[in-house]
Amino acid sequence: MRTKLIYFVRHGETENNAKNIRQGPEGPLTEKGRAQALATALRFPKNKGRPQIIISSPYERTKETAEIIAKELKMSVEYSNLLKERRNPSEIIGHSGQEKQVKKIIDCIDKSYHADDLRISDEENFVDLKKRAKELLISITKRKEERIIMVTHGIFLKMVISYMLYGERLTASEYNNLSYFNPINNASMAI
Repeated sequence: MRTKLIYFVRHGETENNAKNIRQGPEGPLTEKGRAQALATALRFPKNKGRPQIIISSPYERTKETAEIIAKELKMSVEYSNLLKERRNPSEIIGHSGQEKQVKKIIDCIDKSYHADDLRISDEENFVDLKKRAKELLISITKRKEERIIMVTHGIFLKMVISYMLYGERLTASEYNNLSYFNPINNASMAI
């Protein structure tokens, strides 16, 4: 198998990010988010070593980020559900993380990341995310492209990186520690 160069990019800032509101698939970038996406696009090589494909989560914020990058690099975008963000419980989507009931649910979910298979509601739990991260990494190895941009979301990106480090041995507690001490900013890139 040939070595692959994967650029993982988190989407630019959204209004809901700025307001600490839990998001579903919807939510466009702010002006700042669009500027962040363009700044990220300008960091990619344009000639030698140029990325061969852009693959993005189908969520509005990642699509917009990917399209800004694609326009700058004169490329098209492919979409993959494997790159979606962790599914939040439906009862907190569109609500502020500061609301009492939402905060209670978020605290329970955060605690669930210390237990491998605990589920609070209809959210994706640790086991679900770990399985999807593994599926994504397997799918990357099957692709012919060697230089790939993947536009995704913060929590899922942390899971992918954690899985690359630990593989099947990754526990919820290890993921939680890695996630806590390694924040991923909007429009940041991990290679």
